[in-house]
Amino acid sequence: MSYRDRLPQLAGGTFITDGGMETTLIFHQGFELPCFASFVLLEDEAGRRALRSYFDPYVTIAGEHGVGFVLDSPTWRASPDWGAKLGYSRDAIADVNRRGVDLIEEIRADADDGTPIVLAGSIGPRGDAYHPDDLLSADDAERYHAAQLTALAGTAVDMATAYTLTTAAEAIGMVRAAVGVGLPIAISFTVETDGRLPDGQTLHDAIDEVDAATDEAAAYFMINCAHPSHFADALPPQGAFRERIRGLRANASTKSHAELDESETLDAGDPASLAIAYQSLRRALPNLNVIGGCCGTDHRHVAAICAAWI
Repeated sequence: MSYRDRLPQLAGGTFITDGGMETTLIFHQGFELPCFASFVLLEDEAGRRALRSYFDPYVTIAGEHGVGFVLDSPTWRASPDWGAKLGYSRDAIADVNRRGVDLIEEIRADADDGTPIVLAGSIGPRGDAYHPDDLLSADDAERYHAAQLTALAGTAVDMATAYTLTTAAEAIGMVRAAVGVGLPIAISFTVETDGRLPDGQTLHDAIDEVDAATDEAAAYFMINCAHPSHFADALPPQGAFRERIRGLRANASTKSHAELDESETLDAGDPASLAIAYQSLRRALPNLNVIGGCCGTDHRHVAAICAAWI
């Protein structure tokens, strides 16, 4: 089954995602993930089993609640520069992306409850999302991200999802690169505690800038790696951007990125409170229908959010 030509989440209905993959694997399961890269677990059978086990509860949640599931590959860090830091050649990192998709393709094939599962190739920024110091131009971003998106386009993924983006320019380059390989893409920005991108741009201006530069080629936009309290009051009451945001993967914690980066313990917040915070955004973001979690969240948070949402 392929949804590449018609993403079902664009037609409405509720879809969940997973939670904070890396924080779950590190803090709950004791794995070491150098450079916060979960793709390293694809290198042996034990790691693959751990990834399968990680995703299993989310498949169950989707089935129990009768909602869809956007299933992201463990490839957020699997781009050339991050791969090089971990000793991967360009060919090897392209192969990792393919194997990451093989894993989620197996998960979808094994799901037998009729749950619509959209396969998404996860990609991330060239630099560090918490400390963005590599401010790419749109042209440079297009050239850089084309390598990973080309590898993903040759697999069974239905789309790509670009997470924790910190500038409109890099997002523009990613969208252009995705269009170039014929792959739908969702763009997910992260914001600071004032609701703005790290470079100071407002979220709505960033979305408008990306849409203007790409003729609205992104399938939709998302927000991730920020708590709802960081941006809820910063959303203008009007504007086309509101209809363009379909996804939210919030952090469990209300702490800033700087505070989280320095923390040696996991702040898992409260699943019920996070679910209420999601609910409070429904009027401001009328098309919001792809809901999951980011840092500090796990299947308990997503289950609470899903139950409250439907």
